[in-house]
Amino acid sequence: MSAPSRRIHPGWIAVAVTFATLMATAGFRSAPSVLIVPLEDAFGWSRSDISLAVAINVLLFGLVAPFAAALMEKFGIRKVVMSALTTVSIGAFLTIFIQAPWQLIATWGVIVGVGTGSMALVFAATVANRWFVEKRGIVTGLLTAATATGQLIFLPGLSHLALTYGWKSVSITVASCSLAVVPFIYLFLREKPADLGLLPYGAP
Repeated sequence: MSAPSRRIHPGWIAVAVTFATLMATAGFRSAPSVLIVPLEDAFGWSRSDISLAVAINVLLFGLVAPFAAALMEKFGIRKVVMSALTTVSIGAFLTIFIQAPWQLIATWGVIVGVGTGSMALVFAATVANRWFVEKRGIVTGLLTAATATGQLIFLPGLSHLALTYGWKSVSITVASCSLAVVPFIYLFLREKPADLGLLPYGAP
């Protein structure tokens, strides 16, 4: 008899793709915090005006999550996440044209907030529940840690860009990176194990 296959379960590939996406999303969501001082210098806006956009971004990040979960159940994870990444890209790109505080609120606050909120912890929970029976808690904890990891990695780099090349470079970088993740999701993230003729990891 042939030796049993020791190929890596595709659930772990889904975890890797989800971790990378959530890590990037955390960087996108945190980007406005590095723009506060550059925007003050560029436009003379008050810190409260700029912070309002950040506050709305964080608020929508939390509020959108339940609706994103429902959309993932109806339309699938890939479609929702790719749409969310495209939304983030559009919102970040439009930021380079802003001339007033309300435009910052509309772009970074509302558009980027909705986009990143659609890829919040509900994304991690959905992947963990669909792909894992065993080690589900470990997977959920690992994906939760992606947020802190993304902030740790992206914020210093975005701060350097803002100081060296100006605040618009941050917007362009976020827009480009979020759009670049879309084909990555399309190619490597599968909806559920049944699509590959498999059971979730650890399922009897």
